[in-house]
Amino acid sequence: MKTSHRAFIFLLHVLLISLHPVKITSSARTEAAAIVKWKNSLSSPPLNLWSLGNLQNLCRWTGILCNNGGSVSEINLSNAGLSGTLDQLDFTAFPNLTRLDLSFNNFSGSIPSSIGSVSNITFLDLSNNVLEDIIPAEIGNLTELQYISLHNNNLKGQVPHQIGKLQKVEHMDVGSNHLVSPQWSQITSFPLLTHLSFGDNEITSGFPDFILGCWNLTYLDLSQNHLTGLIPESLFVNLGKLEYLNLSTNSFQGPLSSNLTKLSKLKNLRLATNKLSGSVPDIFNSMPNLEILELFTNSFEGKIPSSLGQLKNLQKLDLRENGLNSTIPSELGLCTNLTYLALAKNSLTESLPLSLSNLTKLIELGLSDNNLSGDVSPYFISNWTQLISLQLQNNSFTGEIPSEIGLLTDLKYLFLYNNKFSGSIPPEIGNLKNLMKMGLSRNRFSGIIPQTIKNLTNLQILQLFSNSLTGTVPPKIGDLTSLEMLDVSANQLSGQLPDSISNLSALQTIFLFSNEFSGIIPHDLGKNSPKLANVSFSNNNFTGELPSGLCSGFLLNQFTVNNNNFTGRLPG
Repeated sequence: MKTSHRAFIFLLHVLLISLHPVKITSSARTEAAAIVKWKNSLSSPPLNLWSLGNLQNLCRWTGILCNNGGSVSEINLSNAGLSGTLDQLDFTAFPNLTRLDLSFNNFSGSIPSSIGSVSNITFLDLSNNVLEDIIPAEIGNLTELQYISLHNNNLKGQVPHQIGKLQKVEHMDVGSNHLVSPQWSQITSFPLLTHLSFGDNEITSGFPDFILGCWNLTYLDLSQNHLTGLIPESLFVNLGKLEYLNLSTNSFQGPLSSNLTKLSKLKNLRLATNKLSGSVPDIFNSMPNLEILELFTNSFEGKIPSSLGQLKNLQKLDLRENGLNSTIPSELGLCTNLTYLALAKNSLTESLPLSLSNLTKLIELGLSDNNLSGDVSPYFISNWTQLISLQLQNNSFTGEIPSEIGLLTDLKYLFLYNNKFSGSIPPEIGNLKNLMKMGLSRNRFSGIIPQTIKNLTNLQILQLFSNSLTGTVPPKIGDLTSLEMLDVSANQLSGQLPDSISNLSALQTIFLFSNEFSGIIPHDLGKNSPKLANVSFSNNNFTGELPSGLCSGFLLNQFTVNNNNFTGRLPG
């Protein structure tokens, strides 16, 4: 009896509640109407709950959160697949809005000036859309903002100086737009700001002074602009909390200050593609937290600092395209967490220090376009087994390719051209099944092209020209169905081309000139290669007729066959 009595009381309670529906405030009705009106202006939004007929569940609508009083406090529609504009969103209807996140959608048009009416908002993210026109000056009315991101849109015009009113802001990102400089003097410093990005815009003039008073900055990105002049000394003195500093791709000039050591918390330093000059100061023993150091494409000269060896956490070192003219310091071998080492396009000399074999985590190694010499020790190769890219081209390296090359099974790019390597191409090269591009040209290689090359089915470019290779083209060359360029010219190769060469359906360039090939070219060559555009068979001993497929279905940019023994007329 007690159980049935309780059930009766419960049903009666539910009935009474249904007779007295939840009271909807007038402000909630206003907010709901504004939301639905905006929804109706969007292109096919997946927002089925957004309906005035579902008003009692406003606070459960997709992306909508309310405060304790039932008023909308958050609109979070990040990455919701929405298209349209903000024009029909009545910002004045949301007096209690504290968070608006519309990032990663396809919103276009301008940012309405009425956005300045949501004066209680603390978080605003409109990033990764296609918004255009200017940033409205009314953005300065949002004085409670702690986070603002307009990153990666098509915004243009001046950065409004009214942003200086946002004195509570901690994160500000207007990068990847088309913004130009405001009057920097009209912008005051931000005492709480930790993250600031103006990167990838059209900002000109010198270093913005207001930044030098943002003492709590940990992240600063001014890259890919048109800033000029010296990097101010006060940056290093005032911004001692910086962990990330990116000034790359500007026109900063002058030497790199030794006061850089005052940024002892830096993990990421990017000063590439500027006009910095002088020597790279030997100060890195005072910057133990560095993980990324990019100084490429400047005018630095002199030595590579040995103190770089103190950077135990360093993962990426990029000093390429400077005027460095020393040897590679053995201390670099102490940077055992390096995954990326780029020293290309300098004037570095002598052989590689054996200590580089300690860099067992290397994924990319670029030492090309220097004056380096000596052998590439097997100890290097057997310890660099995680390499994806090995680029040693345009140096004076000697000796043979170690057979340990077959251990680099993750390798995609192997460039050893324009050196003095000798000996044969080791058959272990066939183990590199992920290889996409191989350049061994202009060396002193001899012997045959190894048969194991048939295993390189991902290979797109094979350049072996200007060596002393002998023998024939391997009969299984046709297995390389991804091959776009085959250049074995200027060797001593002989014999007849294998029929399988006609299977190279992706082929765009085939250069066989200046060898000792003979016999008839396979009649289907070119027939299955619709993109074939560059062909040279000159200076061989080919006989018979040229394959008719060479001129069917495409236009040749280059076609030379002179100094052979062909019969009949040219095809096509």
